[in-house]
Amino acid sequence: MSSNGYTHLLVGVDFAPESEPVLERALMLRDRFNARLSLVNVVDYVAPGTEYAGGAFIAEPILPDDGNLEKTLLDLAQKEIDALGERLSVPAQDRIIEAGPTGRSIQNVARDIGADLIIVGVHERNWLGRLLGSTPQSLLKHEVCDVLAVRLDGDAEAD
Repeated sequence: MSSNGYTHLLVGVDFAPESEPVLERALMLRDRFNARLSLVNVVDYVAPGTEYAGGAFIAEPILPDDGNLEKTLLDLAQKEIDALGERLSVPAQDRIIEAGPTGRSIQNVARDIGADLIIVGVHERNWLGRLLGSTPQSLLKHEVCDVLAVRLDGDAEAD
């Protein structure tokens, strides 16, 4: 962060309606610091037939023979992020789609674009999400930049 505040914000988006508070906070900070705003969505697809064991995926992923599933997911994500970017006045070059593990992908994007604040929502409500750890927890384990985790409505009821 510069002495004048944040200059480049990176917001992790998942397109869920309940994530609107994350976007509101990002817009508030963008306006307050006159910062650049980038959006990132991560397609974190685990193919059926792949198992999670001890921090690694085992078995060969079972994908359709034509291999179009990942492309379809990426194309859909691009359409969603473009619509969101238009709504928030985020230029096309600041709308990023990545494929891979969510936390690591967001960290890599933040490093690549020189973000000084990552903004994400916290909505890990099920036991598996709590066991494996949330995206904000993953981001906090690495020193890429500051992280703002916005608690989403309904999470207090789940605790």
